[in-house]
Amino acid sequence: MTDASDIDADAPADGEDPLRAPPGERSVPELLRFGVVNLDKPAGPSSHQVSAWIRDGVDETLAALDPEGPPTGGVAHSGTLDPKVTGCLPTLTGDATRMAQVFLEGTKEYVAVLELHGSPPADFREVVAEFESEIYQKPPRKSAVSRRLRTRTIHDLDVLEVEDRRALLRIRCESGTYVRKLCHDIGLATGVGAHMGHLRRSATDPFDDRDLHTLQDLVDALAWAEDGDDAFLREVVRPAEDALTHLPAVTIARSAARSVATGAPVYAPGVIDVDDDAVPAAGDDELAGDDPDADSAPPLVACFTPDGTAVCLGRVVGDPDAEGGTVVALERVLL
Repeated sequence: MTDASDIDADAPADGEDPLRAPPGERSVPELLRFGVVNLDKPAGPSSHQVSAWIRDGVDETLAALDPEGPPTGGVAHSGTLDPKVTGCLPTLTGDATRMAQVFLEGTKEYVAVLELHGSPPADFREVVAEFESEIYQKPPRKSAVSRRLRTRTIHDLDVLEVEDRRALLRIRCESGTYVRKLCHDIGLATGVGAHMGHLRRSATDPFDDRDLHTLQDLVDALAWAEDGDDAFLREVVRPAEDALTHLPAVTIARSAARSVATGAPVYAPGVIDVDDDAVPAAGDDELAGDDPDADSAPPLVACFTPDGTAVCLGRVVGDPDAEGGTVVALERVLL
């Protein structure tokens, strides 16, 4: 791999440098055009409506602070929550919407109320524990995806409390798991039937409920930023790079990053460092190639410049220590 000092870090002589400033050095408009809000979604509005409110609020502030610059162009959230469901809804702004797929790579955690239709059996906790595994699910009729049988992994399933016909569950699961269907199936397994009551999402990798912010927080932060006080805004809206911390990282030279901005893959001479888990175990002898649908496909990785600026998403398909050739095949350019 290349030493960072071996690569020319100067900006191109012609044209505007496509690289952003380092995450901690961005202006408020730059932050709003490539940011993420760890939103505490309220009960009532849909995820789509909440996203629209965020977009409109951010665009109003951008128009006030940088009237010559573009609006956000939109926002994207981490996965739809039904109107009645509350909790962790990380929302990407501006160019950061290009990385929305990263929320499919991690896990999600929920706290759910299981409403039993009869008294829980004596072996209730044992029955629930059987669902802590790979399970089969078919999406409900109202879902936006194809209704075909598929598997999802329940990593952890804890019974936190049981009171009369209600049980409080904590569920850590693969993205795309239907908790409502899980509750229904648990009810069938207990023999008394059940449905999902209140549901709250407590985590979406890499975010959780320890630093959530409400819509009101965002509105206040935007208003204060327009008045010249951006301290609270920088707590509420974080650099979009914070949404990539759960992915393996590849560090590339700034000159290589500028080539990526024009659509080039990451070539070996531009690679500075690669996380050990960026390459699949089988990659010691043979990499799986650039087919992301292959069973042995490499994991999704995030590429950064040495100062922490996100460059692209892709997959390692070549030897990082080689003298030439493609190391990272691109999936999304983030510049």
